[in-house]
Amino acid sequence: MKQDDRSELETMRHSAAHIMAAAVCRLFPEVQLDIGPSTEDGFYYDFLLEHRLTPEDFEQIEAEMQRIVEADIPFERRELPRAEAEALLKEKGQKFKVERLADIPEGEKISFYHCGEFMDLCRGPHVESTGRIKSFKLLSVAGSYYRGIETNPMLQRLYATAFLHPKELRSYLQLLEEAKKRDHRKLGRELDLFSTSEQIGPGLVLWHPKAARIRSIIEEFWRKEHFRYGYEMIYTPHLGQARLWETSGHLGFYRESMYAPMKIDGNEYFIKPMNCPFHIQIYNSGRRSYRELPIRWAELGTVYRYEKAGVLHGLLRVRGFTQDDAHIICTPEQVEDEIKETMRFAIRMWHTFGFKNITAYLATRPEKSVGDEERWEKATASLEAALQSEKIPYEKDPGGGAFYGPKIDMKVKDAIGREWQVSTIQFDFNLPERFDMIYVGDDGQEHRPYMIHRALLGSIERFFGILIEHYAGAFPLWLAPEQVRILPLTENQTEYACAVEKQLREADLRVTVDRRQEKVGAKIRQAQMDKIPYMLIVGPKEAEAGQVALRCRRQGDQGAVEIPTLIQRLQEEVAERKTHLE
Repeated sequence: MKQDDRSELETMRHSAAHIMAAAVCRLFPEVQLDIGPSTEDGFYYDFLLEHRLTPEDFEQIEAEMQRIVEADIPFERRELPRAEAEALLKEKGQKFKVERLADIPEGEKISFYHCGEFMDLCRGPHVESTGRIKSFKLLSVAGSYYRGIETNPMLQRLYATAFLHPKELRSYLQLLEEAKKRDHRKLGRELDLFSTSEQIGPGLVLWHPKAARIRSIIEEFWRKEHFRYGYEMIYTPHLGQARLWETSGHLGFYRESMYAPMKIDGNEYFIKPMNCPFHIQIYNSGRRSYRELPIRWAELGTVYRYEKAGVLHGLLRVRGFTQDDAHIICTPEQVEDEIKETMRFAIRMWHTFGFKNITAYLATRPEKSVGDEERWEKATASLEAALQSEKIPYEKDPGGGAFYGPKIDMKVKDAIGREWQVSTIQFDFNLPERFDMIYVGDDGQEHRPYMIHRALLGSIERFFGILIEHYAGAFPLWLAPEQVRILPLTENQTEYACAVEKQLREADLRVTVDRRQEKVGAKIRQAQMDKIPYMLIVGPKEAEAGQVALRCRRQGDQGAVEIPTLIQRLQEEVAERKTHLE
């Protein structure tokens, strides 16, 4: 979307948020208003309201919004002195707006937008009149603490969307319907992949056997590829003393996301929220020479972070997760080549798992940062050169880097066009200083190395959630936890089915026999629901001929096939890691 079109869409959506708030005010005059911004996919408004909004209220609210649109009421901007603005909001009993008014810096203009009887404290801009809003739809309602603070009142956040053209709205609503079918939480239950337990605690995932099988395949591939790209594996503990986290700065800057300490031998220990301080301890365990660099260390390290209950979401937002983590420690001269190789590695990983559409964002130095200017310039130039070298489309995010270094964030699009933020390549000028990391250069002097944090898949949990939704649970053969299901027509063919099962298992294929006393049609339907890639139907004819009747999840019946031919076909498909989308 062009920038002008995006700006027009944002303005229209923000205006639609005012219309929605105006409709709610008409229907529920006692409502307290907070904020109503546009978002990437639509807009929302936060309300304090005694009546609990439900989807059953949406039709009534939409009808009122439509009446406001048809009235074609102009949006009018009015500026007021601070004292008058405060008095007006207090008169209307809008306590949240009074507090928001206090956030506006002294000297900044205070503006209100009116459309008919509705008035809102707002910077704008807005469309000319309500009649410009043609295509909108209310989507959902959720709880949201005022200002995101759990001790504040719980508001009701009403989500909606709007588009410039009706066709775009219809397409978006179709996308939402498809997304519902692909929801990894729904498929996780249906396919018996994972769960959480109230007794264990929210945000802590239980991997069931099928998901654990897929995870083991992912991790085996991950390790093999890392060795191929010159990484070494390391393992680190799950907790460390408070002084480690004091040195790293986590206790100063990140403590609210860390779990409470535990006392051991009189010392405080914290469960780790990150792996990097441990990797640095390994680096600092001996004197390092430039000849050892670059060092590339990788770990599938499980970390724990306190996430608020309201943001937990299946596998995508959890409290305990395994990071696809690695750190590259190198000299300034090695930086650019390391970044390029990391980009190639990331692209290879995502292509292998069936994600072809990749874009990136280059986040540069923020106003508040650490590290000298020369290092920032060198690091940023290295990141940009890698993006250009690999011909990856990218946008700049000026000032969007962390205070300790610039970064590349990579995004992929899934099978239905949704964009997911995945890989990150992050420079760090902070931890090398805090932990006094050094190497001896070819000049015999001590130098500070460059340190790069790098996650290709992000976390195994979140990656698996994305993978489920990308394939709608119908995993390609090389990832499928159950690759083949054998369906005997009657109990008389069970012995032959088990013999075929043994041959396939010996060929390293994942296979089961459906021994239920059901008709074969029911067995086929169940296998399709379970999203099994291949079904082998065996009756008396197949048993006598030493064959199977092959059925594919995607193409249906394939006819009779010899067992050795079948094994070769399946092994080749696994080896090629084909990623069919259905």
